[in-house]
Amino acid sequence: MLEGKTVNLRIMEKEDLPVLLEWNNNPEFYGDNLPFIQQSKTDLEKEFEKLSPERKVFFIEKKDGTKIGIITHFLTGNWWEIGYVMTPKERGKGYCSEAVRIMVDYLFLSKEMARIQAVTDVRNVASQKVLEKAGFTKEGTIRKSAFFRGKWRDWFLYSILREEWKTPKTLTNQ
Repeated sequence: MLEGKTVNLRIMEKEDLPVLLEWNNNPEFYGDNLPFIQQSKTDLEKEFEKLSPERKVFFIEKKDGTKIGIITHFLTGNWWEIGYVMTPKERGKGYCSEAVRIMVDYLFLSKEMARIQAVTDVRNVASQKVLEKAGFTKEGTIRKSAFFRGKWRDWFLYSILREEWKTPKTLTNQ
């Protein structure tokens, strides 16, 4: 488990899948800025079994163990990419910002790489603030990057380089 000041990140286990299944089948969980998923228990279990060692899904948990979101990392080419989503009632409370800082610290402390990146819908100002608080820089716009909810969506590409990060912000500063 990766421990922060107000949240912990815990790798998702097979017995956690019912929570993720409930979230995936609730359009409000992903909001207007991400495609929502409608998924059967069987499909989710198959997907979970096929996760590669380079892709990890973590629950974002409050200190009392309450699951409030997910954050993932995966290898894309020569860099790591992260993605995250919070339950609607826990958004705007700083939990996601801390979770991203924990994940950045973890990746730079445990993986040999020069860069971590993330994408966010251009309309998702909250997600952009999360990335900027964690030290990410907006690199540009990926035009018509995804089609969901009946429209093509543009995304902003953000990244943080190892030399911009320099030292842990959360994991070793407790």
